[in-house]
Amino acid sequence: MPVIYVISDSVGETAELVTKAAISQFNGSDTTIKRIPYVEDTGTIEEVISLAKIYHGMIVFTLVRPDIRAYLQTRAREEELFAYDILGPLMDECQEIYGRLPKNEPGLVRKLDEDYFKKVEAIEFAVKYDDGRDPRGILKADIVLIGVSRTSKTPLSQYLAHKRLRVANVPLVPEVDPPEELFQIPKERCVGLKIQPEKLNQIRKERLIALGLNDNANYANIQRIANELSYFKTIMEKIQCPVIDVTNKAVEETANVILQMVQQKSTP
Repeated sequence: MPVIYVISDSVGETAELVTKAAISQFNGSDTTIKRIPYVEDTGTIEEVISLAKIYHGMIVFTLVRPDIRAYLQTRAREEELFAYDILGPLMDECQEIYGRLPKNEPGLVRKLDEDYFKKVEAIEFAVKYDDGRDPRGILKADIVLIGVSRTSKTPLSQYLAHKRLRVANVPLVPEVDPPEELFQIPKERCVGLKIQPEKLNQIRKERLIALGLNDNANYANIQRIANELSYFKTIMEKIQCPVIDVTNKAVEETANVILQMVQQKSTP
C-alpha cells in the first residue's frame, strides 16, 4: 500500500487536500496519507525520511521557512526519495512578481480563515439580536446600539459586524419598558443614537410612502417623534452611555466613531 507523508510547518490541511485531489485521479483509496503538522526542526524531518525509506513512501510538503525547506529537499535527494514542494516554487515566483521577500511565517492562511469565521459569526449575531428580538444578546454583545425607530440601528449593526464586532440593537418605544439587560452591562458597551426630530420626520414619511402607506400616520407625526426622542433622552441619562448624533451622518461615519471608541477602550 503506497504511503504519502504530508509535512507542514502549520496544520497541513493545504498539502493534504492537494495530495488527495491528485490521488483521487488514480482511485487512490488504497493510499495511506500520514500528516505531520507543525514541523519546526530537522529532527522531525529525519524521522520522516527514515519512515519513507522503510515503507518506500513519498513526501509532499508545505514548508514556508527556507532553511527547513532546503534541508528536507537536500536530505530527500541524498536518500533518493521523491519529495514534492507545493508552496516553494509558487512563493519564489511571487517573490519575483512582488519584488519583496515573503514573511516566511507558518499558518497565515489559517489566521485568515479564523478572521473570516469571526466575521461570519458576528454577522449572524447581528441578525439574531436585531431590533431587540432577544434581550439575552445584550449580555453577549460587544456593542449595544440604542435608539428610536429609523436611526440606522440595523445597517449600522451589519456594518460593525463586518468589522468582527458582535452587535445587538434595541429600539426604544415609550409604551414599552427597555429590557433590564441594558442596565446590567457596562455603560461603555452601549451607544445611543440620537437624531433631530425634523430629519426623523422626513425619514419616517419616506418609509411610509415606500410601504404604500399614508405618510400622515402617527408613526411620522412630529409630536409623536418628539415624545419618542424625549423618552430616548431619559433612558440615556439613566444609562449614562455615549451618544452619537446620526442626523447628518452616513452609516460609515457613525461606524467609524464607534470603532474609535472601541479602540480607545482597548488601548491601555
